[in-house]
Amino acid sequence: MTDMIEPAIAAYLYAHCTAPDDVLRDLSAETAARFPDAAGMQVSHDEGRLLTMLTQLTGATYAVEVGVFTGYSAICIARGLPPHGRLLACDVSEEWTTLAREYWRRAGVDQRIDLRLAPAEQTLQALPTDPVIDLAFIDADKTGYPTYYEALVPRLRSGGLLILDNTLQGGHVLDPRRPAHLTVKQLNDAILDDTRVDSVMLPVRDGVTLVRKR
Repeated sequence: MTDMIEPAIAAYLYAHCTAPDDVLRDLSAETAARFPDAAGMQVSHDEGRLLTMLTQLTGATYAVEVGVFTGYSAICIARGLPPHGRLLACDVSEEWTTLAREYWRRAGVDQRIDLRLAPAEQTLQALPTDPVIDLAFIDADKTGYPTYYEALVPRLRSGGLLILDNTLQGGHVLDPRRPAHLTVKQLNDAILDDTRVDSVMLPVRDGVTLVRKR
């Protein structure tokens, strides 16, 4: 997002957000040191704060995350849940999620998180079809977004919230150049026509779309 708005304004926005604690700062630093080529997949601290706040505002007790990486966003969601709340976290990387588990324990939220290491489509399709999910966050492979969206929307309760990350694709939704750009652009358009939901796209970092089940 810093490439799409004036850098000083981007820095101002970033600074005027409740600061991350030591756990999140250390996780960011260790992720950058251990996985420098992938560290850009981690949510920024302002987006993480937004996830916590949205979880709290929806009163969520059961949440789903598709795309865990090293666990920053999972901590943010889990912190917004009540003590008896649960987060189903979907990923395929043992290496990345080993670091996530370490920091979930340090953050004191590991008992709220159920990690499933399997293709997310498989995990989601195996869930009961009852609409019991309060909140879901999608931040995984972009070409898989439509599949994850269609698996999650029917399982959201009325008033439940689905959050999609990277829905601007660095601005390339205006001029798709890769399959991921085109897939996200097509999903953005499809959400507008989806009579099951209401939606709003926010210019937070690389675009965050909020989808509320009617």
